[in-house]
Amino acid sequence: MNKGVLLVVSGPSGVGKGTVIKRLMEQQDNLFYSVSVTTRKPREGEIDGVHYHFISRSEFQDLIAHDGLLEHAEYCGNYYGTPRKEVEQMLQSGKNVLLEIEPCGAAQVIRKCPDAISIFIMPPSMEELRCRLTGRGTEDSETIEKRLHTADLEMKQSKLYRYQVINDTIESAKAQIVDIINQNTSWRK
Repeated sequence: MNKGVLLVVSGPSGVGKGTVIKRLMEQQDNLFYSVSVTTRKPREGEIDGVHYHFISRSEFQDLIAHDGLLEHAEYCGNYYGTPRKEVEQMLQSGKNVLLEIEPCGAAQVIRKCPDAISIFIMPPSMEELRCRLTGRGTEDSETIEKRLHTADLEMKQSKLYRYQVINDTIESAKAQIVDIINQNTSWRK
């Protein structure tokens, strides 16, 4: 049995990576989404075990101490990470795995897994990113400003990724990612 392929996707908060990935997952039946763990509180409509595994800070620190994470980072006061065991099991069983992670965590994965296909999703402009963050209605203005500052720093790191995709429209960004996938693998079923 062939080992699966790892796809690492990052981008600043509000860029629309979750929506792009959702559309990608609907089209690619041989691609499995790795559910991250986080200490952040669920947003309205988010389901534990589907969108994230929501855990306490002490549980997260225990995972760090026992090498239970492939990567982890702190972002805006919350921890995020990828459960190592789950990803390794899927790859070993021949499944292709998608990680949607922040750039700090992605850098860890890219170093550990140089064959991973890494993609950074960019906004068309900072003004458009501001509009998207404001339009979500999930954060106050101080948090939005913090996210915009972080986004600016993250976009400077996009050169670490093999590919950069501008999310001007969801369908265009999804199509670009499908092209990248097709260029780089034979995506086994």
